[in-house]
Amino acid sequence: MSVKNRKFRGVLLLAVVALVLSVLAGCGGGNNASGSEPSAAAGSSAAPEASMAPSADPVPVKLQLKWVPQAQFAGYYVALSKGYYKDEGLDVQILPGGPDIVPEQQVAGGSADIGVDWVASLLTSQEQEMPLVQIAQIYQKSGLVLVSKKSANINTPADLKGKRVGNWMGGNEFELLALFDKYKLDSNKDIKFTKQGFTMDQFLGGELDAASAMTYNEYQVVLESGVKAEDLNVIDMNDEGVAMLEDNLFANKEWLEANKETAAKFVRASLKGWKDAIADPAAAVDIVMEQAEAGSTTKDHQLKMMEEVAKLIQPEGFDISKLGYTDEAAFKQTADIAFKFGVIKKEANLSEAYTNEIMDMASK
Repeated sequence: MSVKNRKFRGVLLLAVVALVLSVLAGCGGGNNASGSEPSAAAGSSAAPEASMAPSADPVPVKLQLKWVPQAQFAGYYVALSKGYYKDEGLDVQILPGGPDIVPEQQVAGGSADIGVDWVASLLTSQEQEMPLVQIAQIYQKSGLVLVSKKSANINTPADLKGKRVGNWMGGNEFELLALFDKYKLDSNKDIKFTKQGFTMDQFLGGELDAASAMTYNEYQVVLESGVKAEDLNVIDMNDEGVAMLEDNLFANKEWLEANKETAAKFVRASLKGWKDAIADPAAAVDIVMEQAEAGSTTKDHQLKMMEEVAKLIQPEGFDISKLGYTDEAAFKQTADIAFKFGVIKKEANLSEAYTNEIMDMASK
């Protein structure tokens, strides 16, 4: 063999060896099947590589509101905007509600994981054997009133007889049903009980003699329309002894059993958002306005709403560190009123209706 050929074969052999070594290096020596970065060279100081591991995908959570985007739900929007859910490893989607959406049905059916509604509505859904349980209580007082013009001569609840009374229905009517029952008024015979839209147009236009209103929303709409407070009569559910706990958080029992840690993270982030909203109402409203339908509300209205909502979430003398916990006495009072006035047909089983386990986990 000539020297030239021997040199050629030598070069070819070196090329093959280099190729094999390259392939072996690309395979990570058979110990790095994930294809991640190879270890540091031998002899160098070994450094922990936890930061190199890919972070887990955020856990999706769907929250179903009971109404359209507004300051009533500011805490959740603040938590979302400020990244509190993201910090907990959650990918939260906030689903708006409306007059034709019943949060309990959405959560029971699996369209949402956690819902916001009033306790009375939850109790009736539980009685209908929907697999739901309350995991946090946000509002501490009822904001529901019946508002009427003084010209309608509704000075006491007894004067509602024969009148056109509106409510949004869909689980919002139970405090009124308790009120009617207390005054021996049949909602089907003695009162023209009518479904009310989520504006106050029916009331302002004279189609309703008395309309349901939340202190933080519809009542403010009436005042903003030019009607003076002194020209109105107001029936307050708290004063009448039929007030029930309102905005809470509840979950599907089956989902919760497999996702307790996720639920605790959601609650923890939500409470952080609520505390921020109460501390800085104006900033919270700026966030809410980004979600509200264009032209559906004003910043001034939402700011007033946020201020009134804060009074229901943190009433005078309430320890804000207890926010989220379900108070047994308050819940029992709501359940007892619901039973006494026929909202539910049998007494609620409190041990199954709510749990503070998720709050305990969220507080750690």
